[in-house]
Amino acid sequence: MAAGTLAPKARHIALERRFSQADFDAFARISGDDNPIHVDPAFSARTRFGQTVAHGALLCSVLRGLVETLVPGGRQLSQNTQYPAPSLAGETLRFEAEIIAETEAGYRLALTVTRLGDSVVTCLGETEVAA
Repeated sequence: MAAGTLAPKARHIALERRFSQADFDAFARISGDDNPIHVDPAFSARTRFGQTVAHGALLCSVLRGLVETLVPGGRQLSQNTQYPAPSLAGETLRFEAEIIAETEAGYRLALTVTRLGDSVVTCLGETEVAA
């Protein structure tokens, strides 16, 4: 990492959060993503998930806040996320970000969202930030 750049405040951070259907609806209004899988319980009940699921961008917004806490003022250079399982309304989720490497530009971080009820990972990925 280049000399004179910001040092991280910690190497790992986590928080728990539970989103309601009202949260999904509010995020849909703000983002414009009103896909029925996120906002229509009747439609979602007929899908393989059985109920509405969180927007991926909503999960990434929380993860980005964790990244900002670890590397204040860090500029995001890239992010790659996957969603192997749904995050459903009313479930408690654990959001985690961990610095896993230093890069020439700054840091590479692992990102994870896990359902606490059954320990299933619902979102995983990495991001690189310039510090």
